[in-house]
Amino acid sequence: MSDAVGVAVLGGCAAWSLISATARAGRPEGVLLAVLAVAAGYAGGRIAGGLAPVATSCAVAAGGLCLAVAAPQAVPAPNTATPLGDAGATAALLVLSTGALCCAAWAARSRRRRITLHLLSAGSVVVAAVAGSAAGAVASCGVVLCSLAAARLRHRAAGLVGLGVITAVVAGLGIALADGSLSPGPASFLEGELSERRVQLWHRALDLAVADPALGAGPGRFEEFSGVSPQYPVPDARPHSAVLQVAAEQGFIGLALLTAAYCWLLYVLWRSTRSTPVVLAAGAALTAVAVLATVGNALSFTAVTAGAGLLAGIATAVPLGDEPPDDDEAAPEIVRGGLG
Repeated sequence: MSDAVGVAVLGGCAAWSLISATARAGRPEGVLLAVLAVAAGYAGGRIAGGLAPVATSCAVAAGGLCLAVAAPQAVPAPNTATPLGDAGATAALLVLSTGALCCAAWAARSRRRRITLHLLSAGSVVVAAVAGSAAGAVASCGVVLCSLAAARLRHRAAGLVGLGVITAVVAGLGIALADGSLSPGPASFLEGELSERRVQLWHRALDLAVADPALGAGPGRFEEFSGVSPQYPVPDARPHSAVLQVAAEQGFIGLALLTAAYCWLLYVLWRSTRSTPVVLAAGAALTAVAVLATVGNALSFTAVTAGAGLLAGIATAVPLGDEPPDDDEAAPEIVRGGLG
């Protein structure tokens, strides 16, 4: 059932981008590539995670760290050299790597390996700080703390609902800031943190969404209607908010499909047969990526969307062997069938 829902949701995202592009002479290639990357990553994670959960998680973590730190220009995306171009992608890749290491730690069979892998996940926070990614360091630290806290959480549903609420609150704050409905104090603080240019882009994206709520301006056409002052050039033709970009280019139906895709990820994590700590560690990392995507263009990078699919697939895979037994220092129980 969960796989069928995923096929329907991802298929709907791809189909609607084609419909919107046909009606508005848009360019749906970016949306289609992102959907394909998520689907391929999810399938690959399910297969490899079932065969070798720990090794697969470690390989994903190593790949993400190498792309984020050693070769950031190798990340396929538009104009990765701009300040707004690679900052979100670097942070997202670091977060996904941290989440993968936490999943590997909880999938390990010995306590020594669990401790070692958790120390490595904490080390990724230091790597993010050294690499100059403040957002990546903060988000990675949050993932590690959530992973450790998950050891004592007996019901995964409450944790996943909490993660969903966090994403909804951040997205709502972004929309309120773009709409100008926030009080002057918080609005000034957020605008100072996010930059005037980004907030200006958000204002225009929301105007486009309201002007054509059904179909939007068309995928890939934001730059044509942005109306941004020449002193604030658009580095990669995006408003740097996945929520507002989809609303502006594909209307509120596209936004509803994007929301459904995120809810589907939380749903398959809830239904996963993996242990609760594995599920919540992956959920925390995916939520951190979702939060970064609401204030940046992280989802414009193929490596990020594929990595998110890989991590979700690993956390929902069915291992060929039994999961390692949980003890008092780990999770108090293994939740099967999402009944926790």
